[in-house]
Amino acid sequence: MTTRVLYLVACAALPVRRVDTGIRAAQAGGWDVCLILTPSAYRWATEDAEGEIARLEKLTGHPVRHQYKLPSQEDVLPPPDALLVAPLTANTLNKWAAGISDTLALGLVTEATGLGLPIVALPHWSEGQGRHPATARSVGALRVAGVQILLSEWGFLPGQRNAPGTEGGCDGYPWQAAVDALPGKS
Repeated sequence: MTTRVLYLVACAALPVRRVDTGIRAAQAGGWDVCLILTPSAYRWATEDAEGEIARLEKLTGHPVRHQYKLPSQEDVLPPPDALLVAPLTANTLNKWAAGISDTLALGLVTEATGLGLPIVALPHWSEGQGRHPATARSVGALRVAGVQILLSEWGFLPGQRNAPGTEGGCDGYPWQAAVDALPGKS
């Protein structure tokens, strides 16, 4: 049986502080997980705890990426079979839907969208960001492109008990639900 590669693309929202929970859930589901952080999420990880990046690299067995490599540099990650974008911020959502690739994280998700790779996204944003007109347009455009966005009215899974605008979603973020939405193993 071949191990499938999952790119976990994480943005700078509070649940990124528990990204190891998502990594472990995906690994338990049989995925070889490669972690890609947005530049802000990387900054949070390096400022939040000394040695956090090294800990995450040990957990995944891969380098944690957060910026583009130079053309002369070798790819250090295997190609993905699927992507999980979690937590997804409104900023990344809107840039992604517009096709903007100004960070490695955005470049990978925009390319994967164009290639038709399976992508699941689990948002985490405030009620106000969720109600902004660009959010609905961006969600709609990405869904038409085949992205599975697990979304209720405010960027949480339907039925989730997190109140809109609360920042207590760090520990209650439904990582397992996002992993469960990924395509089954072959």
